[in-house]
Amino acid sequence: MSDQIKHECGIALIRLLKPLSYYHQKYGTWKYGLNKLYLLMEKQHNRGQDGAGLVCVKTDVEPGHPYINRVRSVEQNPIKDIFEKVNKPLKKAKRHDADINDPDWAEQNYPFAGSLYLGHLRYGTFGRNSIEFAHPVMRQNNWKSRNLALAGNFNLTNTDELFNVLVDLGQHPKAYTDTVTALEKVGHFLDEENQLLFRKYKNEGYSNSEISPLIEKNIDLQNILERASKDWDGGYAMAGLIGHGDAFVVRDPWGIRPAHYYYDDEIVVIASERPVIQTVMNVHADLVKEIAPGESLIVKKNGEIRHDMIRVPHKRKSCSFERIYFSRGSDKSIYQERKELGRLLTPTVLKAVDYDFENTVFSYIPNTAETAFYGLVHGVRNHLVDWKIDQIQKKNGSLSDKDIKRILSFEPRVEKIAIKDVKLRTFIADDASRDDLVAHVYDVTYGIIKNDVDTLVIIDDSIVRGTTLKNSILKILDRLKPKKIIVVSSAPQIRYPDCYGIDMARLDKFIAFNAAIELLKDQGKEALIHDVYRKCKEQENLPKEEMVNYVREIYKPFTAEEISAKIAELLKPEDCRAEVEIVYQSLENLHKACPNDLGDWYFSGNYPTPGGNRVVNSSFINFVEGKDERAY
Repeated sequence: MSDQIKHECGIALIRLLKPLSYYHQKYGTWKYGLNKLYLLMEKQHNRGQDGAGLVCVKTDVEPGHPYINRVRSVEQNPIKDIFEKVNKPLKKAKRHDADINDPDWAEQNYPFAGSLYLGHLRYGTFGRNSIEFAHPVMRQNNWKSRNLALAGNFNLTNTDELFNVLVDLGQHPKAYTDTVTALEKVGHFLDEENQLLFRKYKNEGYSNSEISPLIEKNIDLQNILERASKDWDGGYAMAGLIGHGDAFVVRDPWGIRPAHYYYDDEIVVIASERPVIQTVMNVHADLVKEIAPGESLIVKKNGEIRHDMIRVPHKRKSCSFERIYFSRGSDKSIYQERKELGRLLTPTVLKAVDYDFENTVFSYIPNTAETAFYGLVHGVRNHLVDWKIDQIQKKNGSLSDKDIKRILSFEPRVEKIAIKDVKLRTFIADDASRDDLVAHVYDVTYGIIKNDVDTLVIIDDSIVRGTTLKNSILKILDRLKPKKIIVVSSAPQIRYPDCYGIDMARLDKFIAFNAAIELLKDQGKEALIHDVYRKCKEQENLPKEEMVNYVREIYKPFTAEEISAKIAELLKPEDCRAEVEIVYQSLENLHKACPNDLGDWYFSGNYPTPGGNRVVNSSFINFVEGKDERAY
């Protein structure tokens, strides 16, 4: 994606099912679990640039000794920073001649030698990038079974409602965020469950000291999660650890946010992405499963693993952007889907170049679009196979060897046009600097484009705002002096805000929306803008369940091709000599390529939860009223 857009957060959970001495004997180190956590987090580094954190829970620790330890960081390289902090006590102990390789010593003296680990990589959508926003977040108590550590990949659209529920319960939440409301909601029902069991065992005559282990053994996490998540509207994959040793991951009932797991008799591993687990654990893809929508994977302190339904599953609407862009392309199915997205664009692209293969060069930008590019080239080559057969059959045996060789050797012109200078990436932090510096992020390959003759086809995996295209890429490509530049997006036009995790909340940041607004103005249909605004305002105070996405009416007067043409007009730099055309993937082809992940609300406006309709209407109201604020 040439536009700068933030990813999704990443989670990583490890539950060791054997004593540390077992791993020391079999793998040569008691740090087996901690090392696996590091790899899981590092392999998901793309999912977190704003911060990272981990928490370790020790089980069966004597009173008076800490059993929950946490470290978080918002430094430039947060993973490196937190593991340096994690390793610091070991380095200090080694200087004092401690046997840091001894698992018994580690269990007694090292804060991060435990059986439960929860790691998180943060990509903030809103809010300041300070340590208080870094996960895991914690709710602490003197009773182990009331301690809660929580980390997740989620955005809830109804934070205001959930906040008010907490206030009605008598709480005083310390912040107005979905993280705090989720933590306090789970914590509230965790407290209730503890209190219920305490009264039960107290009435049965048990002493206080006898009651605590009974609560830890019989606490009902399914019931807690079911009650806590009942009113959550949004996408979430949320992981938690309870102080006495239980662990869980719960996924939203639409399957919007991803969560995968693997376990054997030694370890339970949970992460946001499947290939990460495959790589770290060196297991086949078939052994890595997906947590089902609405399901929670619960690991009890005694090692029992349970799959409990927490919410009634809805029609699966898992995020298609995960397939197009966010998740690692090394996943087998994601790789095939991205190739298919490129292949399905072949007819449209060939029509755009008027089937002129001799004077067309195919390439891609940025590197994340490479897989879709392979698919496009595959489709072009298949078309050429048919063309070659037709050329040979037409001549009916009259071709010379030279002619046959010329036909058979004809191939599409595939070149590496743009090369990214990754060294410059870290310096581009703010928008003001970005426009000035981004022009130097890409170098181009000179001498392979025929001046004012060739058409240059560049595939991108998504065009969101278009600012990088206009301010940088198109200007750079125009230096090569092509007759025409065709930018191809393997994703459809992004028309609506996302409210389930991605940093796409403002309508006026989408080039497709701006193009539709300009077309309405060009055709004297500005009254439609005011009509949609009126409808949005009229339902502003309705329950979210009764709201309708009226913003879809903005796009109705136009075909996708008309909007694409206007986008090309808006994005073409003033000093660009080449003709510019923009080609987008169709929604139908997206669903063909990604048949199991049909979450397409940012393209179609079909939000899986009622809160989505409220967000898109609020975003449109903010646009018309000129408000630069969050729509939820």
